[in-house]
Amino acid sequence: MRSDRIKIGADKAPHRSLLRAAGFSDEEMKRPMIGIVTSQNDIIPGHVHLDKIVQGAKSGVLLAGGTPVIFPTIGICDGISMGHEGMKYSLPTRELIADSIECMVKAHSFDGLVLVPNCDKIVPGMLMAALRLNIPAVVVSGGPMLAGKYRGSSISLSTMFEAVGAYNANKISEEDLLEMESSACPTCGSCSGMFTANSMNCLTEVLGLGLPGNGTIPAVYSDRIRLAKDAGMAIMKLVEKDIKPRDIVTEKTIKNALTVDMALGCSTNSVLHLTAIANEAKIELNLDIINEVSSKTPNLCKLAPAGENHIEDLYFAGGIQAVMNELSKKDLLNLDCITATTKTLGENIKEAHVINYDVIKPIENPYSLTGGIQVLRGNLAVDGAVVKKSAVLPEMMKHEGPAKVYDSEEDAIAAIWGGKIQSGDVIIIRYEGPKGGPGMREMLSPTSAIAGMGLDKSVALITDGRFSGATRGASIGHVSPEAAVGGNIALIKDGDRISIDIEKGKLEINVSEEELESRRKAWKEPEPKITDGYLGRYSKLVSSASQGAIFK
Repeated sequence: MRSDRIKIGADKAPHRSLLRAAGFSDEEMKRPMIGIVTSQNDIIPGHVHLDKIVQGAKSGVLLAGGTPVIFPTIGICDGISMGHEGMKYSLPTRELIADSIECMVKAHSFDGLVLVPNCDKIVPGMLMAALRLNIPAVVVSGGPMLAGKYRGSSISLSTMFEAVGAYNANKISEEDLLEMESSACPTCGSCSGMFTANSMNCLTEVLGLGLPGNGTIPAVYSDRIRLAKDAGMAIMKLVEKDIKPRDIVTEKTIKNALTVDMALGCSTNSVLHLTAIANEAKIELNLDIINEVSSKTPNLCKLAPAGENHIEDLYFAGGIQAVMNELSKKDLLNLDCITATTKTLGENIKEAHVINYDVIKPIENPYSLTGGIQVLRGNLAVDGAVVKKSAVLPEMMKHEGPAKVYDSEEDAIAAIWGGKIQSGDVIIIRYEGPKGGPGMREMLSPTSAIAGMGLDKSVALITDGRFSGATRGASIGHVSPEAAVGGNIALIKDGDRISIDIEKGKLEINVSEEELESRRKAWKEPEPKITDGYLGRYSKLVSSASQGAIFK
């Protein structure tokens, strides 16, 4: 056992004395030591209940003969940090989470890991750590929130951000806004649509590091506690068989995840995170494979914000295992991949079937023949940009309009609220990338304002920052190279005509190369917005979004 290095031999008497001081018995020291990593805290609704999930996982480890050892990591709520400087810290915490878990595991020689995340950057951060460390590991998330109810309709957090736009446009009253606010997020759990947290929890199932049900069992259901116990027992099998994360996550598995991503219409952030996860698995993920997979994968689900259904509806319709079974009918998945159940993906999904074809479309009659995410390229995004195609209205799949250019999210929001955005405009928000932000902020506030004001049918937004999974409309993010390193997005001027063709994957500035070159010579690299603290260090280390915004 890996933990023998801190337990066995006369020279480890000092180590054992410290373990005894922590309350470990002789019997506990003989067993495999399983780290249970928790991101429980009292401010994220997806995390306030993780103590119960951790206790379930701990019980499972004990039932299967292991010694559970709980330790924490941090977590940030994207919703609460949205629209102010706090969002600069969200993506950077992914690297902090992975690094902190690496430090704890290497220092204490755990034999295996149960990872308990739930939201946004915490899930990929834990997955990255598992793959970097490459010791047996299983993930069990806290599960999704139930959808809210407002005057007979299901609503979620994205409804609230759009409601702000509607309120400022005098479309709803202050009383309406308060009533919605009090109804949108009714339980603990990750916010109820196919936003980033739920996207990553669902894809964890596909990657094989989460057990069936990880992505969709509601947070408040007892099945979630049972799943945690199963995860605790599963890690002991993985330790016994020495099945490690890089045995599970392979090139085939990553392709499976991209395929299901396209079928579900996941958050564009999943591209950023899968790229970073693949890097830790020692797999190269070129963005061009995304369009290749998308061209072959039908879009089977339209979950909020792209449609009316929520994660609980996907759960009752059969969950991720049923989606994969449907995809397997056209041989779109590699079914021989091993998973955390110690069975193959094919064995896991054999008995899973769609229960409600209104939520999960049959593969013969999908929403569209191609997937939910598209990578765009052109002289505006030489290294690529990403859009959630399944959440774009038909009339915005192809668009040309004049640029309205803003050098920060705050400036763009002020322009939107100030009535400076007209039908047909293309809003450019730059210097918000991984390095320039720094931190690559999500921009749900401007996109929701546009949607809430009814402009999502005629206005596009383009940024070198990110968009929340709760975003809908022609919101194109991850433009690479970013403005801070001299990418062409830095050269755009007000009034330049911008051409978008999502179906063809094109994103162009309608300006001659000679004019762009002239502007490039006049461009000066801006002073860093932040030079000290963690973000100061982050801005110096972080790579392009096209490489997953990883540390180099």
